[in-house]
Amino acid sequence: MDQQAIVKTFRETGQVTIREGNGKNLTLLKTENWKPEMGYDWTFLLFDTFQIRTVCEPFSEVSLDVVEFASKPTIYHSPVSKVLKNAPTEEGNIRFSLIREPNWNKLLFQISQPVLSKIDYVTDQADAQTELYFPLLSQSTKEMFLGPEGDVKIFTR
Repeated sequence: MDQQAIVKTFRETGQVTIREGNGKNLTLLKTENWKPEMGYDWTFLLFDTFQIRTVCEPFSEVSLDVVEFASKPTIYHSPVSKVLKNAPTEEGNIRFSLIREPNWNKLLFQISQPVLSKIDYVTDQADAQTELYFPLLSQSTKEMFLGPEGDVKIFTR
């Protein structure tokens, strides 16, 4: 994966589409470029737990531990931060995931901000391509709700 080219495109245009190892197109978008007509099925990608504070309401230690010690790729649904004015919310919640896979984590670290992601079924064109599989497309990916008071609800598929 040519991370420098991906980061350059992302910074210049505010978005980049990557064809990942499964052959699916993953679009990364700057938060400020998201508009409601783009839909609400976007997920914030984070490279470190401290970034949770930028997109969610303050967490209890229990909720933070759930994220920190998760062993499988997980998409979390949590109440959106009041300071985040432009975000794809559903019933007041956003979706986010802490990406631990080293190559994808390094890419997010180089971008150095929470980014929105979505599997793009509309366009067949990609700005970059990689043989690396995007971790959230794994069969073992879980989804759960994390509340600021420590409430946890696991979603079944």
